[in-house]
Amino acid sequence: MKILFYVQHLLGIGHVRRASLLAGAMVEAGAEVVVLSGGFPVPGIDFGGARVVQLPPARAADAGFSTILDESGEPIGPDWEAARGRQLIAEYESFRPDALVIESYPFGRRRFRFELDPLLQTARADGRVFIASSVRDILVAKNNPAKEADMAGSARRWFDLVMVHGDPQLIPFDATFPFADRIADLIAYTGYVASPAPAVADDDGVGTGEVVVSVGGGAVGGQLLETALAARPATPLADATWRFLLGPDVPRETAETLKRSASGSIVVEPARGDFPALLGRCRLSISQAGYNTVLDVLAARCRTVLVPFAAEGESEQTIRA
Repeated sequence: MKILFYVQHLLGIGHVRRASLLAGAMVEAGAEVVVLSGGFPVPGIDFGGARVVQLPPARAADAGFSTILDESGEPIGPDWEAARGRQLIAEYESFRPDALVIESYPFGRRRFRFELDPLLQTARADGRVFIASSVRDILVAKNNPAKEADMAGSARRWFDLVMVHGDPQLIPFDATFPFADRIADLIAYTGYVASPAPAVADDDGVGTGEVVVSVGGGAVGGQLLETALAARPATPLADATWRFLLGPDVPRETAETLKRSASGSIVVEPARGDFPALLGRCRLSISQAGYNTVLDVLAARCRTVLVPFAAEGESEQTIRA
Protein backbone atom coordinates (compact mmCIF):
# COMPACT_ATOMS: atom_id res chain seq x y z
CA MET A 1 0.00 0.00 0.00
CA LYS A 2 1.16 3.52 -0.83
CA ILE A 3 0.26 6.17 1.76
CA LEU A 4 0.63 9.94 1.37
CA PHE A 5 0.74 11.65 4.78
CA TYR A 6 0.38 15.44 5.15
CA VAL A 7 1.44 17.21 8.36
CA GLN A 8 1.81 20.91 9.15
CA HIS A 9 3.20 22.00 12.50
CA LEU A 10 3.10 25.72 13.27
CA LEU A 11 4.28 26.38 16.83
CA GLY A 12 5.20 23.32 18.88
CA ILE A 13 6.55 20.03 17.53
CA GLY A 14 3.86 17.71 18.93
CA HIS A 15 1.98 17.33 15.65
CA VAL A 16 5.06 16.40 13.63
CA ARG A 17 6.38 14.08 16.33
CA ARG A 18 3.09 12.16 16.45
CA ALA A 19 3.03 12.05 12.64
CA SER A 20 6.55 10.64 12.61
CA LEU A 21 5.54 7.82 14.96
CA LEU A 22 2.50 7.01 12.83
CA ALA A 23 4.46 7.13 9.58
CA GLY A 24 7.17 4.89 11.04
CA ALA A 25 4.55 2.36 12.18
CA MET A 26 2.99 2.37 8.71
CA VAL A 27 6.39 1.64 7.15
CA GLU A 28 7.00 -1.13 9.68
CA ALA A 29 3.63 -2.63 8.68
CA GLY A 30 4.81 -2.81 5.07
CA ALA A 31 3.45 0.40 3.54
CA GLU A 32 5.36 2.75 1.29
CA VAL A 33 4.94 6.17 2.88
CA VAL A 34 5.64 9.67 1.62
CA VAL A 35 5.31 12.47 4.19
CA LEU A 36 4.49 15.99 3.02
CA SER A 37 5.92 18.16 5.81
CA GLY A 38 4.88 21.80 5.83
CA GLY A 39 6.62 23.04 8.96
CA PHE A 40 10.24 23.93 9.56
CA PRO A 41 12.52 20.88 9.88
CA VAL A 42 12.90 19.63 13.46
CA PRO A 43 16.26 18.12 14.49
CA GLY A 44 15.97 14.57 15.79
CA ILE A 45 12.58 13.74 14.26
CA ASP A 46 12.80 10.31 12.59
CA PHE A 47 10.07 9.21 10.19
CA GLY A 48 11.24 5.60 10.34
CA GLY A 49 11.90 4.89 6.68
CA ALA A 50 9.22 7.10 5.17
CA ARG A 51 10.35 9.47 2.42
CA VAL A 52 9.94 13.08 3.56
CA VAL A 53 9.12 15.84 1.11
CA GLN A 54 9.89 19.19 2.69
CA LEU A 55 7.38 21.77 1.47
CA PRO A 56 8.22 25.49 1.61
CA PRO A 57 8.03 25.80 5.41
CA ALA A 58 5.60 27.91 7.39
CA ARG A 59 5.22 28.74 11.06
CA ALA A 60 2.94 30.78 13.29
CA ALA A 61 4.14 34.25 14.21
CA ASP A 62 2.87 33.78 17.77
CA ALA A 63 0.59 31.71 19.98
CA GLY A 64 -2.47 33.40 18.50
CA PHE A 65 -1.88 31.79 15.09
CA SER A 66 -3.26 34.94 13.46
CA THR A 67 -0.29 35.38 11.12
CA ILE A 68 1.54 32.62 9.26
CA LEU A 69 5.14 33.33 8.25
CA ASP A 70 7.21 31.84 5.44
CA GLU A 71 10.87 30.78 5.65
CA SER A 72 12.06 34.38 5.31
CA GLY A 73 9.82 35.54 8.17
CA GLU A 74 7.31 37.30 5.92
CA PRO A 75 3.53 36.72 6.06
CA ILE A 76 2.43 34.19 3.48
CA GLY A 77 0.42 35.57 0.56
CA PRO A 78 -1.57 34.38 -2.47
CA ASP A 79 1.50 33.60 -4.59
CA TRP A 80 3.06 31.50 -1.81
CA GLU A 81 -0.23 29.69 -1.24
CA ALA A 82 -0.71 28.98 -4.94
CA ALA A 83 2.85 27.64 -5.34
CA ARG A 84 2.56 25.31 -2.38
CA GLY A 85 -0.85 24.13 -3.50
CA ARG A 86 0.59 23.22 -6.90
CA GLN A 87 3.40 21.30 -5.22
CA LEU A 88 0.94 19.25 -3.17
CA ILE A 89 -0.99 18.24 -6.28
CA ALA A 90 2.23 17.45 -8.15
CA GLU A 91 3.47 15.21 -5.32
CA TYR A 92 0.11 13.46 -5.20
CA GLU A 93 0.03 12.83 -8.94
CA SER A 94 3.64 11.65 -8.96
CA PHE A 95 3.18 9.20 -6.07
CA ARG A 96 -0.37 8.03 -6.87
CA PRO A 97 -1.20 6.86 -3.32
CA ASP A 98 -3.73 4.27 -2.28
CA ALA A 99 -4.48 6.24 0.88
CA LEU A 100 -4.21 9.88 1.88
CA VAL A 101 -3.80 10.82 5.56
CA ILE A 102 -4.23 14.45 6.63
CA GLU A 103 -3.05 15.41 10.10
CA SER A 104 -5.47 17.64 12.11
CA TYR A 105 -7.66 18.87 9.25
CA PRO A 106 -10.58 19.60 9.20
CA PHE A 107 -10.50 19.94 13.01
CA GLY A 108 -7.41 22.11 12.86
CA ARG A 109 -5.10 23.71 10.27
CA ARG A 110 -8.11 25.33 8.63
CA ARG A 111 -5.89 28.25 7.63
CA PHE A 112 -4.40 25.78 5.12
CA ARG A 113 -7.63 24.81 3.44
CA PHE A 114 -6.38 26.80 0.42
CA GLU A 115 -4.17 23.78 -0.36
CA LEU A 116 -5.93 20.97 1.48
CA ASP A 117 -9.36 21.24 -0.11
CA PRO A 118 -7.92 21.04 -3.66
CA LEU A 119 -5.77 18.08 -2.60
CA LEU A 120 -8.78 16.33 -1.08
CA GLN A 121 -10.88 17.12 -4.15
CA THR A 122 -8.20 15.55 -6.36
CA ALA A 123 -8.08 12.42 -4.20
CA ARG A 124 -11.86 12.14 -4.02
CA ALA A 125 -12.14 12.51 -7.81
CA ASP A 126 -9.75 9.57 -8.16
CA GLY A 127 -12.48 7.34 -6.81
CA ARG A 128 -10.04 4.76 -5.49
CA VAL A 129 -8.15 6.57 -2.70
CA PHE A 130 -9.04 6.00 0.96
CA ILE A 131 -8.92 9.32 2.86
CA ALA A 132 -8.32 9.56 6.60
CA SER A 133 -7.99 12.37 9.11
CA SER A 134 -5.45 11.94 11.92
CA VAL A 135 -6.44 13.97 14.98
CA ARG A 136 -5.59 14.04 18.69
CA ASP A 137 -8.32 13.31 21.23
CA ILE A 138 -8.71 16.86 22.60
CA LEU A 139 -9.47 19.90 20.45
CA VAL A 140 -8.93 23.51 21.44
CA ALA A 141 -12.23 25.03 22.60
CA LYS A 142 -14.07 27.10 20.01
CA ASN A 143 -16.61 29.85 20.65
CA ASN A 144 -18.16 29.55 17.21
CA PRO A 145 -20.64 26.67 16.77
CA ALA A 146 -20.92 27.46 13.04
CA LYS A 147 -17.21 26.82 12.60
CA GLU A 148 -17.48 23.51 14.46
CA ALA A 149 -20.47 22.49 12.36
CA ASP A 150 -18.42 23.27 9.26
CA MET A 151 -15.66 20.98 10.56
CA ALA A 152 -18.15 18.14 10.79
CA GLY A 153 -19.43 18.95 7.31
CA SER A 154 -15.93 18.89 5.86
CA ALA A 155 -15.21 15.57 7.55
CA ARG A 156 -18.41 14.14 6.09
CA ARG A 157 -17.63 15.53 2.64
CA TRP A 158 -14.02 14.48 2.22
CA PHE A 159 -13.09 11.70 4.64
CA ASP A 160 -13.69 7.97 4.89
CA LEU A 161 -12.22 7.72 8.39
CA VAL A 162 -11.44 9.99 11.33
CA MET A 163 -8.65 8.42 13.40
CA VAL A 164 -8.90 9.85 16.93
CA HIS A 165 -5.65 9.19 18.78
CA GLY A 166 -7.04 8.53 22.23
CA ASP A 167 -9.30 6.33 24.34
CA PRO A 168 -13.02 7.15 24.71
CA GLN A 169 -13.04 5.66 28.20
CA LEU A 170 -10.71 8.46 29.27
CA ILE A 171 -11.59 11.41 27.03
CA PRO A 172 -14.14 10.85 24.25
CA PHE A 173 -13.93 13.05 21.16
CA ASP A 174 -17.29 14.64 21.92
CA ALA A 175 -15.90 16.05 25.17
CA THR A 176 -14.29 18.83 23.11
CA PHE A 177 -16.07 18.48 19.76
CA PRO A 178 -19.81 18.94 20.22
CA PHE A 179 -20.67 17.84 16.66
CA ALA A 180 -19.00 14.43 16.99
CA ASP A 181 -22.39 12.73 16.75
CA ARG A 182 -22.70 13.94 13.15
CA ILE A 183 -19.64 11.90 12.15
CA ALA A 184 -19.90 9.06 14.66
CA ASP A 185 -19.77 6.43 11.91
CA LEU A 186 -16.44 7.84 10.66
CA ILE A 187 -14.69 7.89 14.04
CA ALA A 188 -12.28 5.15 15.08
CA TYR A 189 -10.24 5.43 18.28
CA THR A 190 -6.67 4.24 17.77
CA GLY A 191 -5.50 4.42 21.36
CA TYR A 192 -2.66 6.78 22.24
CA VAL A 193 0.34 7.22 19.97
CA ALA A 194 3.55 7.15 21.98
CA SER A 195 7.22 6.32 21.72
CA PRO A 196 8.03 2.85 23.06
CA ALA A 197 8.99 3.04 26.73
CA PRO A 198 12.56 1.94 27.51
CA ALA A 199 12.54 -1.76 28.37
CA VAL A 200 14.79 -1.29 31.41
CA ALA A 201 15.62 1.88 33.32
CA ASP A 202 19.38 2.02 33.90
CA ASP A 203 19.73 3.38 37.43
CA ASP A 204 23.35 4.28 36.77
CA GLY A 205 22.56 6.33 33.69
CA VAL A 206 22.34 10.06 33.14
CA GLY A 207 19.37 11.60 34.89
CA THR A 208 19.23 9.30 37.89
CA GLY A 209 17.64 11.17 40.79
CA GLU A 210 17.46 14.41 38.82
CA VAL A 211 14.74 16.97 38.24
CA VAL A 212 14.16 17.10 34.49
CA VAL A 213 12.62 20.30 33.15
CA SER A 214 11.42 20.11 29.55
CA VAL A 215 9.26 22.17 27.17
CA GLY A 216 9.03 20.09 24.00
CA GLY A 217 10.01 22.25 21.04
CA GLY A 218 10.12 25.22 23.38
CA ALA A 219 8.51 27.94 21.26
CA VAL A 220 6.17 28.81 24.14
CA GLY A 221 8.21 27.28 26.97
CA GLY A 222 10.48 30.13 27.98
CA GLN A 223 8.43 31.24 30.97
CA LEU A 224 8.26 27.70 32.37
CA LEU A 225 12.04 27.23 32.09
CA GLU A 226 12.81 30.56 33.75
CA THR A 227 10.20 30.03 36.48
CA ALA A 228 11.54 26.56 37.30
CA LEU A 229 15.06 27.95 37.55
CA ALA A 230 13.92 30.74 39.89
CA ALA A 231 11.85 28.35 42.03
CA ARG A 232 14.61 25.75 42.43
CA PRO A 233 16.19 27.19 45.64
CA ALA A 234 12.79 27.24 47.40
CA THR A 235 11.94 23.59 46.70
CA PRO A 236 12.66 20.44 48.73
CA LEU A 237 14.74 19.29 45.74
CA ALA A 238 17.10 22.28 45.75
CA ASP A 239 20.09 19.99 46.38
CA ALA A 240 19.30 17.68 43.45
CA THR A 241 20.70 18.09 39.98
CA TRP A 242 18.26 19.95 37.74
CA ARG A 243 18.51 19.22 34.02
CA PHE A 244 16.96 21.85 31.72
CA LEU A 245 16.27 20.61 28.19
CA LEU A 246 16.09 23.35 25.60
CA GLY A 247 13.91 22.49 22.62
CA PRO A 248 15.01 23.77 19.20
CA ASP A 249 12.58 26.73 19.35
CA VAL A 250 13.33 28.04 22.85
CA PRO A 251 13.74 31.85 22.65
CA ARG A 252 17.39 32.86 22.47
CA GLU A 253 17.14 35.16 25.49
CA THR A 254 15.80 32.33 27.65
CA ALA A 255 18.49 29.94 26.45
CA GLU A 256 21.21 32.46 27.27
CA THR A 257 19.77 33.13 30.74
CA LEU A 258 19.75 29.43 31.56
CA LYS A 259 23.21 28.80 30.15
CA ARG A 260 24.64 31.56 32.35
CA SER A 261 23.14 29.78 35.37
CA ALA A 262 24.60 26.39 34.48
CA SER A 263 26.77 24.82 37.17
CA GLY A 264 27.59 21.38 38.51
CA SER A 265 24.03 20.87 39.73
CA ILE A 266 22.27 22.86 36.99
CA VAL A 267 22.65 21.21 33.60
CA VAL A 268 21.45 23.11 30.53
CA GLU A 269 21.52 21.29 27.22
CA PRO A 270 19.55 20.74 24.00
CA ALA A 271 16.56 18.40 24.03
CA ARG A 272 17.75 14.79 24.02
CA GLY A 273 16.74 11.79 21.98
CA ASP A 274 16.81 9.66 25.13
CA PHE A 275 14.21 11.82 26.87
CA PRO A 276 11.92 8.83 27.68
CA ALA A 277 14.85 7.05 29.33
CA LEU A 278 15.71 10.17 31.36
CA LEU A 279 12.14 10.23 32.64
CA GLY A 280 12.44 6.61 33.69
CA ARG A 281 15.38 7.51 35.96
CA CYS A 282 14.43 10.97 37.19
CA ARG A 283 13.18 11.99 40.60
CA LEU A 284 10.72 14.52 39.18
CA SER A 285 9.63 15.74 35.74
CA ILE A 286 8.50 19.34 35.25
CA SER A 287 6.96 20.00 31.85
CA GLN A 288 4.13 21.43 29.85
CA ALA A 289 1.16 19.17 29.16
CA GLY A 290 1.32 18.47 25.46
CA TYR A 291 0.07 15.18 24.04
CA ASN A 292 3.49 13.60 23.53
CA THR A 293 5.06 14.73 26.80
CA VAL A 294 2.12 13.52 28.89
CA LEU A 295 2.35 10.11 27.24
CA ASP A 296 6.10 10.01 27.86
CA VAL A 297 5.69 10.71 31.59
CA LEU A 298 2.85 8.19 31.87
CA ALA A 299 4.95 5.52 30.18
CA ALA A 300 7.89 6.34 32.48
CA ARG A 301 5.63 6.32 35.59
CA CYS A 302 7.66 9.18 37.04
CA ARG A 303 6.49 11.82 39.48
CA THR A 304 5.37 14.79 37.46
CA VAL A 305 4.45 18.46 37.66
CA LEU A 306 2.43 19.51 34.60
CA VAL A 307 2.21 23.20 33.71
CA PRO A 308 -0.23 23.46 30.80
CA PHE A 309 0.25 26.07 28.12
CA ALA A 310 -2.94 28.14 28.28
CA ALA A 311 -2.26 31.44 26.50
CA GLU A 312 -4.44 32.87 23.72
CA GLY A 313 -7.44 30.72 24.62
CA GLU A 314 -5.55 27.41 24.41
CA SER A 315 -7.51 24.85 26.43
CA GLU A 316 -6.18 21.49 25.23
CA GLN A 317 -3.24 21.17 27.63
CA THR A 318 -5.31 22.20 30.66
CA ILE A 319 -7.86 19.48 29.93
CA ARG A 320 -5.10 16.94 29.31
CA ALA A 321 -3.30 17.82 32.55
